[in-house]
Amino acid sequence: MSSRQNRSDDWFDDPAAPAIASFAQDLVRGDGFPPHRHRRAQLIYASAGVMLVRTPAAVYLVPPQQAVWMPAGVEHAIEARAALALRTLYFSAEIAAAFAPAACVLRVTPLLRELVVAVVALDNRYADAADARLLDVLLDQIVAQPRSPLSLPLPVDRRLRRVTEALLQNPGDTRDLDAWAAQAGASKRTLNRLFKRETGLSYRDWRAQCRLLHALEMLARGASVAHIAGELGYENASAFIAMFRRALGTTPKRYRRTLESEL
Repeated sequence: MSSRQNRSDDWFDDPAAPAIASFAQDLVRGDGFPPHRHRRAQLIYASAGVMLVRTPAAVYLVPPQQAVWMPAGVEHAIEARAALALRTLYFSAEIAAAFAPAACVLRVTPLLRELVVAVVALDNRYADAADARLLDVLLDQIVAQPRSPLSLPLPVDRRLRRVTEALLQNPGDTRDLDAWAAQAGASKRTLNRLFKRETGLSYRDWRAQCRLLHALEMLARGASVAHIAGELGYENASAFIAMFRRALGTTPKRYRRTLESEL
């Protein structure tokens, strides 16, 4: 990831900034922002491309149909996983109080997408009553969006972190916990206990969620179902499709059609 300045002191964190401030920047794949935090809550959104947003507690792989709600003060990093049109909104404490108190992924409907793009296009210059109404509709739509289950909790324990970091880099790794135990310096039983305690998921469920997030990224890039299944360590495409359907209630091909129809 390219090095960029910590943005915690940027103008949109200033109390004198508009109650809803916007920031727009286009990034190339691999570019991004290192860990930083803001005094304001924000809606981290990309109208094009796929981004990885990471906090100390979780990882979020986010296509244009989702956005990450990031409360004030939470450390996070952003990486462009493809050419990215970053369109972020920052909210005053009074406005942010109406939203989720913890970081989460929100669904972005075509209407909300157009509202975000329209507000960003105003370039923080809200001139009249029409602009005020636009902001009101934007806030109503953000509140109305359901949360998406597209996050991956991260552990704190350094032994378990060795396992999860390796799987994040290579989600197709098929090693079982016996094999990971030797690398992590902990017994299989200990790793099982740590997965449940620190992530709320079993090892198998955590790995499946990790693979799901990477699958969504690859689908957004246009990879075939067969290619994704192979890259993620599934024995065949049918096994991958079954996992995908269990997680999201639809098939990868139908999900891709939804992506294409909403862009």
